[in-house]
Amino acid sequence: QVQLVESGGGLVQAGGSLRLSCVTSGRTFSSYAMGWFRQAPGAEREFVATISWNGGSTNYADSVKGRFTISRDNAKNTVYLQMNSLKPEDTAVYYCAAAKYLSGRTYRTGYDYWGQGTQVTVSS
Repeated sequence: QVQLVESGGGLVQAGGSLRLSCVTSGRTFSSYAMGWFRQAPGAEREFVATISWNGGSTNYADSVKGRFTISRDNAKNTVYLQMNSLKPEDTAVYYCAAAKYLSGRTYRTGYDYWGQGTQVTVSS
């Protein structure tokens, strides 16, 4: 069983930055593609970013391109989401997910394991 634990969320003013981290248990982290999703109140959970098993390929939602960066450190079983130029509309619970594939997926059903989420609130 793979467990994912997110951290790094919080309250930040518009224009500020946060870095989310997701630590994954197990020895197979390097064989999983990883992703970040988010869910605002009353909304569907939506794709934010994904990264391939070795970090060689990334993909982003249009709404975050140029502002967010996904990265991973396989030696630390950790995936990161650097969020810059934050906007109030980025407010949501952010979830980390792992997929038993080498390449990333942009849809929820492409992921096999999920974390519990971390709250990000951006004030105007």
